[in-house]
Amino acid sequence: MRAEPQSFSRVLSSMCTEPHPAAREAAERFLATNPGDPATYPTIAALEAEAISLLGEVTGLEDASGYVASGGTEANVQAVRIARNRSETTTPNVVVSESGHFSFQKAADVLGVELRLVPVGDERRADVTAVREAVDEDTVLVVGVAGTTEYGRVDPIPELGTIAQTVDALFHVDAAWGGFVLPFTDHEWHFAHAPVDTMTIDPHKMGQAAIPAGGLLVREAELLDELAVDTPYLESTSQATLTGTRSGAGVASAVAAMEELWPGGYHAQYHRARANAEWLADALADRGFDVVEPDLPIVAASVSDRLFEALREAGWRLSRTGAGEMRIVCMPHVTRATLEEFVADLDRLATHAAPVANDG
Repeated sequence: MRAEPQSFSRVLSSMCTEPHPAAREAAERFLATNPGDPATYPTIAALEAEAISLLGEVTGLEDASGYVASGGTEANVQAVRIARNRSETTTPNVVVSESGHFSFQKAADVLGVELRLVPVGDERRADVTAVREAVDEDTVLVVGVAGTTEYGRVDPIPELGTIAQTVDALFHVDAAWGGFVLPFTDHEWHFAHAPVDTMTIDPHKMGQAAIPAGGLLVREAELLDELAVDTPYLESTSQATLTGTRSGAGVASAVAAMEELWPGGYHAQYHRARANAEWLADALADRGFDVVEPDLPIVAASVSDRLFEALREAGWRLSRTGAGEMRIVCMPHVTRATLEEFVADLDRLATHAAPVANDG
């Protein structure tokens, strides 16, 4: 096979990035290992324990428990599954804002729980009053998002955690993308800030690990018992994971990336990404586009359908928000030079795609 993967040089929509060189090398060394059978593969099992400990440092959780999952979708599904299995209600529901990831729709469908979507407020964060009105005695899980996929917003995590406690529901934070950005901000989002029970955080996004390397963390190890099934034909006796065979490459690369980059490398990375997002937002606003002010390093702006398609035809990998804005994620591979080239193309193409803003 001679096919080559796409270059990241014009990828502006992805929440994944090129792995750190140390993560790439570690992934290759552990390609043939399976942390799903820890008794057979003890080295990768030990590395997974190290990965969870490091993720605990990132998220303010001492003595962290959890496992390295395939990604945020699996971790979110498992959080819903823990909450459902822990409850005694026959009509469980999960409350999440409209800004929540679509994986919660998958979880509700697969697990047979009701998904209650509540609106966001003017700041594109979960409306606390709406969440309070949506929960009831059958609510098994309240979800807060720390770094929304579309706009990079952070829900009011402490307030949502308090609401979950009032109905004896678990509280889950989806920090799949934001988890490696938020430690360097003033946001309150993790286990030390609020009564968080479970959390999703993905090393293969801003953590610069190789795919697949997601993360599910739990405050209390006993919560994983809600997931455990017997595994009589393996050397180990039970599994709490959703998949059986898992990627040792993802586990090893997560450890390698975090050892190289936490905390100083991630701190510098965040500030570069933040500066790039602010530069791009200013450049788009100067050209008359309606721009959503970035909080975390994601930029959304209203551009015409014609200009959007022209940029895609020029090779830029772009996506849209649910409301139709162009969305750009300032990942580590997105440099200032990349954004300058993008804006130059935008200027060139805009003359052929008028009107350039607010027409679709």
